Amino acid sequence: MAIFNFINEYILSHVLRFLMGIFSNNFAVAIFVFTLVINLCMIPLTIKSQKSSMQQARIKPKLDAIKEKYGDDKQKYSAAMQDLYTKENVSMSGGCLPMIVRLVFLMSIYYLVLGPITYLTTVDAATVQEVATALGITVKNNLRLDLDVIAKIHEVGFVAPAGLEAQVAEISNAVNQINFNFFGIDLTSVPKFTPNLSKAQINWIIPFMSFAAAMFSSVLSIRTQKKSNPGGPSMTGMMLFMPIISLIIAFGAPCGLGFYWACSSFISAIIQEGVQYFYGPNKMIARERAKGLINRYETEKKSLDSVKD
Repeated sequence: MAIFNFINEYILSHVLRFLMGIFSNNFAVAIFVFTLVINLCMIPLTIKSQKSSMQQARIKPKLDAIKEKYGDDKQKYSAAMQDLYTKENVSMSGGCLPMIVRLVFLMSIYYLVLGPITYLTTVDAATVQEVATALGITVKNNLRLDLDVIAKIHEVGFVAPAGLEAQVAEISNAVNQINFNFFGIDLTSVPKFTPNLSKAQINWIIPFMSFAAAMFSSVLSIRTQKKSNPGGPSMTGMMLFMPIISLIIAFGAPCGLGFYWACSSFISAIIQEGVQYFYGPNKMIARERAKGLINRYETEKKSLDSVKD
């Protein structure tokens, strides 16, 4: 929580406020542009991950030979495997960094969406807690404190507690300056699933949008995996399971989080396709072979030159 609070307070909140200032305080547009910028900045890491996957596929036959040689001797197998990675200059965790960075931003956005008053307005946190206490909202360990206060203030017939009219007006005015509307969906609202489809709400669109974007990303990732490492272990089951997880999480989380997840899945999938086009396994292998031929040519040329001299 502390690290995400730090990221939100000193980085994300300022970036989103800046973007919202550009786009008429529209939270959805700011989140989309923010996600696009983050993914564009991560292209070097994505390329590094792609190269790592290709290198893993390249040394797989050697890894299989080591496994067959040492059998169930895990200690010798582990030592030989580490020696191979060192010799081949291949990182064992080269593809993990982009995933970790995305996870950090996902969790940070989660807390940011839960605290729009705290992070996106200038209202003091003590004011929010004072109003929440007066409204009977539990303050301690309430991650959704901001959302609960906003929901209470927006209730039909709401009357500010005596003596706190100014504080409530300050919060209300600050929140109303931010446009949380996305085609009629309030991104601070929380979709609640019910089997009774007659009670379906418009904000159900966000979880299913998140699911569709995650599924789109998974399908492209499965195709990429089969191209880059056809003999490797299949990740199809996990990749198809992740969209279901995103759907479940999006039902019960603020719509802003589901919207960010959808944007992140879609944008990262498109960028991954671009990286795959320019840094696909066949093209990278061709580059390595060309580099090897050039090195061989230069070595032979130097040998011939030394003989002539």
